Amino acid sequence: MATVQIDKLLETVVKEKVSDLHITVGQPPVIRAGGRMRRLETKTLDADDTNSLMKSITPERNQQELQEVGGTDFGFAYGDKARFRVSVFKQKGTIAMVLRRIPNEFLTMEQIGLPPVVKDLITRPRGLFLVTGPTGSGKTTSLASMMNWINETHAHHMITLEDPIEYYHEHKKSTVNQREIGVDVPDFPEALRRALRQDPDIILVGEMRDLETISSAITAAETGHVVFGTLHTTGAQGTVDRIIDVFPTNQQEQIRTQLSVGILGVLSQALLPRKPSGMVAAYELLVVTPAIANLIREGKTFRINSSIQTGRKYGMQLLDDHLFSLWKNNIVEEEDVLYKANQPGELKVRIEKAKRGLYDDEEEEDEDFDEDDDFD
Repeated sequence: MATVQIDKLLETVVKEKVSDLHITVGQPPVIRAGGRMRRLETKTLDADDTNSLMKSITPERNQQELQEVGGTDFGFAYGDKARFRVSVFKQKGTIAMVLRRIPNEFLTMEQIGLPPVVKDLITRPRGLFLVTGPTGSGKTTSLASMMNWINETHAHHMITLEDPIEYYHEHKKSTVNQREIGVDVPDFPEALRRALRQDPDIILVGEMRDLETISSAITAAETGHVVFGTLHTTGAQGTVDRIIDVFPTNQQEQIRTQLSVGILGVLSQALLPRKPSGMVAAYELLVVTPAIANLIREGKTFRINSSIQTGRKYGMQLLDDHLFSLWKNNIVEEEDVLYKANQPGELKVRIEKAKRGLYDDEEEEDEDFDEDDDFD
């Protein structure tokens, strides 16, 4: 019964191109489409239903982890139609699951509207490039499209360290080795330590979540590798602060210096419902120029945002500026733009002024990035 059911549910997810499937006791399965949650018209699930749905897709070792710590994550392929990243967890003593659909095809950097200067940054010989944003903001998709572009255009050795592996990369022009935490290697610090002996040009660190991982990633970036990392921070300025704050006070000055030399840029993103359907990403991009490296070294990160604003000639932009242009070009609703803004109050004032026909000088030139993306 359960396998039939899970297949049916996965078929719906693939056919309707939804991003997530939620399974929990006390309601029918729920899908997230275009950023909005919607119940499917099937039976209300009870504890036996969610338990058998879980058992039909969860590997043995993950079922064991679920029993021991109350939750587990894994990835699996649904035939050749899609891959799913699954989080299984206990709630009120019953089983719940969230399945995130990972499309089989890569979107190009142009399709997802990444700022063009990203290509220059990620083809430098070494340095740390960070992609940040809350869960579900499209970080994985952006990184996959960057990695795929490098794979198609450069003969490099790329190592990805992921928990779990999401997009599968084939060897194209590059050689790509993907290591799954908990399956191929016990943890991120161990994987990073080993990676440096594996002759990589590029290392992707799925999550920089602790001091040891962050420290190893910075060291790897200094020693002649390009390191991609992700953090759940919002905004470029907040990301730099977060990295420094992870370290004990007596090490922070040294880390500031290391970071100022090692960091290439920070791409911070948010994902919004697009009118009338689909999703579109808004980006903040910090390109680390010598002036910005100085701000990081001297602990003046509070000045980063104004430097991004004046750094447009380097391809930099603030998230709220991009959100404003998405609203102005009638791509997204005002409420969605304000919901994702770093400074919603200021953006609201700006939108109100724009409605009355009052624009800042710079806005007349319009900071238009290619907004033709569908993130679906």
